[in-house]
Amino acid sequence: MQIQGSVVLVTGGNRGIGAEFVRQLKQRGAAKIYVAARSIDSVNVEDVEVITLDVTDDAQVQAAAAQAGDVQLLINNAGTTFSQTLVDGDFDVIRREFETNFFGPLKLIRAFAPVLAANGGGAVLNVLSALSWISASGGTVYAASKAAAWSMTDGARLELAAQGTQVTGLHMGMVDTDMTAGSDLVKIAPAVVVTAALDGLESGATEVLADDTARFVKASLTADPGTRYADSLAARV
Repeated sequence: MQIQGSVVLVTGGNRGIGAEFVRQLKQRGAAKIYVAARSIDSVNVEDVEVITLDVTDDAQVQAAAAQAGDVQLLINNAGTTFSQTLVDGDFDVIRREFETNFFGPLKLIRAFAPVLAANGGGAVLNVLSALSWISASGGTVYAASKAAAWSMTDGARLELAAQGTQVTGLHMGMVDTDMTAGSDLVKIAPAVVVTAALDGLESGATEVLADDTARFVKASLTADPGTRYADSLAARV
């Protein structure tokens, strides 16, 4: 997927990783960029087309697909976390997290698949996480939603192959954005993540591991869960 001259839609493009996608897409010569956000007043960038979009709203998703009928690259970046727990958390809030992190990207893919097909196939980039592969205290619901989104990414890749659509999953550790402002863990800059993602798209990659954390966690998948979660499980003894 070549960025130069392409038409791109970025969900959650008003801040954080999404805003960095918009910045680098412009640098790489994208012909048109649709910036989708729940509040268009939060989009502070020139030379883009702004779309009001809550990815959990079916009508807004369909309206976006109708408005942006020339899209060749869909970047599913919008995401959220409410720091709920799986066992004791508010189930309605857990459902909201899945609506944004799993069903939202799926709805966008379903709505834009015909658009991408009509425009030559194009590509989809799903912004996932290293937590697609491992859970963590304080992020169990988020991890579960991203794990589901990872599986969905693989499934969509299979189903869209016949129409020539490239589907790429992006994984990374903690990124320095508003969403992680309350954490003192080591974070990487959004620019590092986005550069890796766009380089991967242009090289035809099916999966991009943007940092050492993502690479380490992916490599650990062959280990027994009792080993990977040894410290946490020791607390139950």
